[in-house]
Parts: sequence; C-alpha cells; structure tokens
Amino acid sequence: MTTVRGELTRTRILDAALALFRERGYDNTTMRAIAERAQVALGNAYYYFESKDHLIQAFYGRTHDEHLAVCQPLLAETGSLRERLLMVMRAKLDTIEPYHQFAGALFKTAADPASPLNPFSDASRPVREEAIALFRTVVDGATTKIPADLRAELPQLLWTYHMGIILYWIHDRSTGRAKSYRLVEQTVMLIDRLVALAGLPLMGSIRASVLEMIAESQQ
Repeated sequence: MTTVRGELTRTRILDAALALFRERGYDNTTMRAIAERAQVALGNAYYYFESKDHLIQAFYGRTHDEHLAVCQPLLAETGSLRERLLMVMRAKLDTIEPYHQFAGALFKTAADPASPLNPFSDASRPVREEAIALFRTVVDGATTKIPADLRAELPQLLWTYHMGIILYWIHDRSTGRAKSYRLVEQTVMLIDRLVALAGLPLMGSIRASVLEMIAESQQ
C-alpha cells in the first residue's frame, strides 16, 4: 500500500530525474545522480523505480493523467466528433507544453524502434492503452454517425494520429506552438469530413478495404 510519504518521495525522485534529463540528457544521467538530486538514498531511488526506463514510463503516465484530468469535464458535454476531438487535442497540447524542452531531448532515445521508451513498445503498452481508451470515450460519446466497423478501429487510429501531432509539436519552434494548434484545427476538420464520407453507402467496400489494410499493418 502506497503511503502519502511514499508518494511524495516517488514524485520527488521523478521530478529530479526530469530536471536532470533536461540538463544532461537521458544517456548522461545516472540513477545515482537522480538520487542525489532528490536527496534520497540510491537504494530508495531503485525501490521506487527499477531503472531510468521506469522513470520515463512514469513520465508518460504523468502526462496522460494530467491530460485526462483536463479532458474529463470537457467530454461531459455532448458534441460532435469534431468538437470532442478538437477539445481533447487542444488539451493535449496545453498539458504537455511545460515538457517541450524535455520532450525534444527524450525524442532522440524514444524514436529508436527497439527502445522500450518508444511509445509503440510493449513497455509503453499500459499508458498507450489508457490513452486509446480516452479516444474511445471521444468516439463513443459523439453524436456523429460512425459506421460500426470504423467505430471499432477509430480510437486506435486517433491515438496514432495524436502521436503524429506530438511529433510535429516536438519540432515546432513557433511562438506558443501556434503552428501545432493550427495543424490540430485543420486535421481534426479533415478527420471529421473523412468519417462522414466513410459512412456513405457507396463507401462501404472502400472502407472495408482500408480497415483490412490497417489491420494487416498492425500484425
């Protein structure tokens, strides 16, 4: 059972790690340095986090929890798919903005397909599935008519889309990340139109072929 004191210690260690990752980079930061910055014993640092990889997974979890906390009251309102997705994507950019500098440094490691820090890795699966569940809430609560076969696959597709937006955001140097927000507005509108077109009777066979292709690519 996690105590309040234990949770505070865990948070202090994670905060220290993120600060050092920003200052020195992921590869040049040791668990000993993290423990010293957090003012805890090295064994205590390993008690809460088995390795630096576990610290990054905790970072992923933190950003998701912060995003979810903002999205829940927004999604309590009814709305079209476009409105709901736009709210969630804007909230994502809002909540990850404080980590922009760190995200750029982390990208060098996380972009490696073989790295456990890659968002698509098995190690990242728990947070990835929680994020997909959020997009499932976006889809399930939408008033927009969505074909059943597309509805089943759309949450995962939207999660993949949002990872693309985050990649763009990492490289965005515009003031206030204005280009990223504009890209979200444009792409959400496009997604909404594509979903509407996918529901047309004449699009049934094409939709089935596209979904089959996507399923094969994920095997």
